[in-house]
Amino acid sequence: MSWPSPLPSATTLPPQRSRLGAGLRPALGAVAAMLFFAAALPAQPEQAKPGYAGSETCSTCHEDIAKAFGRTPHQAIDKKRGWETKACESCHGPGSKHAESASADDIRNPAKLAASDQDKTCLTCHRNQPTHVGRVRAGHARSQVSCNSCHTVHQTPDALVARKAVNTNQQCARCHTSTWAEFQRPHSHRLAEGAMSCVDCHNPHGSFLPKSLQTVSANEPGCLKCHGDKRGPFPYDHAPVKLEGCASCHQPHGSSNPRMLTRHEVRLQCLECHANTAVQTAALGGVPPAIHDLRSPRFRNCTTCHQKVHGSHVNRMFLR
Repeated sequence: MSWPSPLPSATTLPPQRSRLGAGLRPALGAVAAMLFFAAALPAQPEQAKPGYAGSETCSTCHEDIAKAFGRTPHQAIDKKRGWETKACESCHGPGSKHAESASADDIRNPAKLAASDQDKTCLTCHRNQPTHVGRVRAGHARSQVSCNSCHTVHQTPDALVARKAVNTNQQCARCHTSTWAEFQRPHSHRLAEGAMSCVDCHNPHGSFLPKSLQTVSANEPGCLKCHGDKRGPFPYDHAPVKLEGCASCHQPHGSSNPRMLTRHEVRLQCLECHANTAVQTAALGGVPPAIHDLRSPRFRNCTTCHQKVHGSHVNRMFLR
């Protein structure tokens, strides 16, 4: 009977394992030498970071801008945001190098940055605020319209945010020329007279609704802010009002129709839905009954009888 051989000792290792250990020794020696020489080299001095010069230094050269800036709400950024005595550099970055060289290349000018970079500068403070200024979305964001296109930071408070309706409308009309021309039609909202402004209906910073429309009372269309008599709920709703909104029948900017309809005659407006459909009921749409002879003038204005077209409390036919 043969017994198993004893375990191999350290002196009886396989030859390939011994060769592997021998090959690692030179590599470890080279690594140790590199670490030794690296520790012996003198430490490299850190690159000096640009410092802050302070708003007082900025006002030495930019005296007019500093005086105008002191009258704007942004001057409060000193204490509120931790930029005390250096509010200028909260947007322009550290200015000590610029103060020494007086070169425009040594300071950040937000007006010369790309629109996205300009917005990032402003949103450093104006981000996720409870007001609508804490976000930029919709058409202005897609068109790369920067904050500086509408807001002038260094000027008076009226230039920073246009408070008067006339000033707001002039600012919007600079880009939206075709829309402003619609308000010159015979019947329109009174923007040209300064009785209301574009931001009464539209949110310039964007919203989740098409055309950046404003809402009132949480989620109702902005039209109901002024036209509260058209607010429901009604027992008998007019479907377009509930599903498509006011713009399904009305042109909000201006029209040749006294009621600012999308068609110049009331009957043509109504017959877009209430004609040539399979369902022969006036409630859902259909060909007018025989008594509605459209050749007669009294039947060409549907609202003569159907006056409650926005919704009714008494009649599903929207009669008075």
